[in-house]
Amino acid sequence: MAAEKIYVFKRFERFWHWSQALLIICMLITGFEVHGSYSLFGFEHAVSYHTVLAWSLVTLWVFAIFWHLTTGEWKQYIPTTDKVVAMMRFYSVGIFKGEPHPYRPTKLKKHNPLQRIAYLGVLLFIGPLLWLTGWFYLFYGDWAVWGVNGFLSLEWVAFFHTVGAFMMLTFLIAHLYLTTTGHTPTAHIKAMVTGWEEVD
Repeated sequence: MAAEKIYVFKRFERFWHWSQALLIICMLITGFEVHGSYSLFGFEHAVSYHTVLAWSLVTLWVFAIFWHLTTGEWKQYIPTTDKVVAMMRFYSVGIFKGEPHPYRPTKLKKHNPLQRIAYLGVLLFIGPLLWLTGWFYLFYGDWAVWGVNGFLSLEWVAFFHTVGAFMMLTFLIAHLYLTTTGHTPTAHIKAMVTGWEEVD
């Protein structure tokens, strides 16, 4: 079957993707050091780097939200049940039998149904959990001024921030694996570098 190239990922989208990936990986490295999992930079430096990385990611997300809203790309993340079962079957069985991919990306629908659900979960659950707990963690000294010190516990804030970090790490590992499931192991990565996706 002949392959066709379509321009799927725009320049800003690719910049946002790789910048976000780098920031998240660095935040995981510094965050787990702050958590006490190992020593790499030293606690104080790790806290400082983690804070700078967090504000950098917030800034990137603000620009990304603006870009998605103004370009209409936010529609790419609206969940759908169409072909969900087919995608689940493909990833669990079909891919190992060499069956054809049940979803063909287009400029208007670049993410398959499972990708939409996963990305929406990151945007609506994992991200907010990390940002909210991180915000309270960062401004712990202001809790009394805000009047929330009677409702919040630093231990619980730290616990849920760590839960969010493990969820993000799990998403990252799954995401890395799924990038290898194209018609070649590097096809999806190449598409996110060049913007052009090869489809049948």
